[in-house]
Amino acid sequence: MELSKVKLAVVGLAASSVLASVPASAQIGATAAVPGTAAVSSFYNAFKSKPIWFRGAESPAAIAQLVAILQRAPFDGFAAGPQLAQQVQGAVAQASTGKPEAMDAAEQLLSSAWVQYVQAVKRPTPGMDYIYPYLQPQGTRADQILMTAAAAPSLERHLAQVASVNPLYSGLRDAAWAQAQASGNLTPDPRLLLNLDRARTIPSTGKFAVVDAGSQRLMMFENGQPVDSMKVIVGTSEFPTPLVASTIYYITLNPYWDSPDHLVKRAIAPNVLKQGFGYLKARGYEVMADWTDKSAVIPNDQVDWKAVAAGKKQIRVRQKPGPDNFMAKMKIPFPNHDNIYLHDTPTKSLFAKAQRDLSNGCIRLEDAARFGRWLMGGYDPVASSTDPELHIQLKRGVPIYVTYLTAQPGNGKITYTADFYGLDKAATSKIASR
Repeated sequence: MELSKVKLAVVGLAASSVLASVPASAQIGATAAVPGTAAVSSFYNAFKSKPIWFRGAESPAAIAQLVAILQRAPFDGFAAGPQLAQQVQGAVAQASTGKPEAMDAAEQLLSSAWVQYVQAVKRPTPGMDYIYPYLQPQGTRADQILMTAAAAPSLERHLAQVASVNPLYSGLRDAAWAQAQASGNLTPDPRLLLNLDRARTIPSTGKFAVVDAGSQRLMMFENGQPVDSMKVIVGTSEFPTPLVASTIYYITLNPYWDSPDHLVKRAIAPNVLKQGFGYLKARGYEVMADWTDKSAVIPNDQVDWKAVAAGKKQIRVRQKPGPDNFMAKMKIPFPNHDNIYLHDTPTKSLFAKAQRDLSNGCIRLEDAARFGRWLMGGYDPVASSTDPELHIQLKRGVPIYVTYLTAQPGNGKITYTADFYGLDKAATSKIASR
């Protein structure tokens, strides 16, 4: 059979499948201008690409998949999706005539719609501190999106995989979509869209960790799927744990703990004034000359503790390793601009609390040894001596994503938890306007 006849047969199947539930009005104006078509046209002109959407027997299923994804797209934060779905359906109907210009127009319109959708679901998370560029969503250029689609062994499966984004994202989005269809209210809750914004950065493959400050849990992923989780303690509303995408490269055993400035002012200095230097000695505190790794220790009596308690002077107070150290036996740092890290804790009783926003911004682990073992691929992180600050290098860096999810899926619907950081309230108006 001639190539044009093959295309015509495929287009006819696609049209009959996709247009089964299309109103006649949707077939009018199917070639209306679609934003982003210039980049798509350049792709087809530059690569002389074979058809992506009308290339074989699977085309009807793939086009139907694209239409379904676009119709659901407002629940991805892509409000233009349903309108594009109608244009896709109309273009496929016109292409069924077999006219080359109609087929070319349909091919490029479908590609334009797909490019816009993928770029929407791969937007960087607002407010996320991306320490390394590679941790941002990748593959957002039109040529990258279309070349990947063209090379997919199954276009239908490829569309579904890209649209799923990651397990946390699809769990939220799909539950909200099911709830909306059941209720007949197809307007997404702005809080859902905020949560999807904060979830979309998480990758779909590989080994990585996710800290969700909203639920106060840490999740461990392998091959993009959750394999373990534990409770964590995160920052208070006064000292919130920030949104960060970074990489863990090593574990520190027998760590020092540097007291935050506000604790030095509010707790340590007043107690020194009341109890004397014995307060510092009993807790293993020492005053450092500066904030460098090789700082010298200075005598306690050389500090103006009244000025420190009054907030007129700042000093560095470090706690030596030991049973009372606030990080217990293990610290797990990762580069970030807020100097937060994961760490062990001697106060395990706090994990029994339902709401665990109790720290100064850092993340306390329910079972630091278990998490360290997972980071090291099954080997226990064990200190070789009692020396302070023993670093154990990981064979390969493990990405970590710190996010904040106040939406939780369950039983085909979404429930919203306490927004104790106020991020939903502060941004809801921006999402609604968008």
